[in-house]
Amino acid sequence: MKKTREVEGQELLFTYFNEMNIISQLSSGIFSKTLPEGLTNSQFNVLNWFVRVDDVANPGRLSTAFQVTKGAMTNTLKKLQEKHFITVEQDQNSGRKKIVRMTPQGRKVRDQAIRDLYPLFNEFAGEFDIPSIQAQLGEVRKVRKYLDEYRYR
Repeated sequence: MKKTREVEGQELLFTYFNEMNIISQLSSGIFSKTLPEGLTNSQFNVLNWFVRVDDVANPGRLSTAFQVTKGAMTNTLKKLQEKHFITVEQDQNSGRKKIVRMTPQGRKVRDQAIRDLYPLFNEFAGEFDIPSIQAQLGEVRKVRKYLDEYRYR
C-alpha cells in the first residue's frame, strides 16, 4: 500500500515532535543534576521566565505560561520565596492579586546554574556543528511561537 503525501507528512511531524520531546526529557534530566542543591527544574524555569519574558507577573499569569494549575504554581512560588529568589507582594491595584518579582539573589542563582552547564556545552560544541545549530534555532523558535499561540485557540 502506497502512503499518501499527507500521511507521510503527518508521520514526519509526529517523529519531529517525538524527537523534540525526547530531547526535552534527556536535557531536563541532565540539567537537573547541575542545578544548585534544592533547586528544581520547575523552580529554575520560573526564574528563567523572569529573565526571558518579563520582570513582573502574577501567579495566574505564570500558571498559564507554564500550563500548570494555580495550586502547583503557588507551591513553586512559595519554595522560591522561601529561598529569597522571588518576592510576592500584594497588588496595590487589586485586593486579591499578588505581584511576583525575581530578586537579585534569584537572578544570581539562575545565572550560575547556566554557567554550571558550560562544560557540557563545550563538550556538545565539540560534537555538533554550531553554525548548523544556529541555523536551526530560527525554525525552532517559529515552532515554539506557533505552539505558544495555538494553546489559546
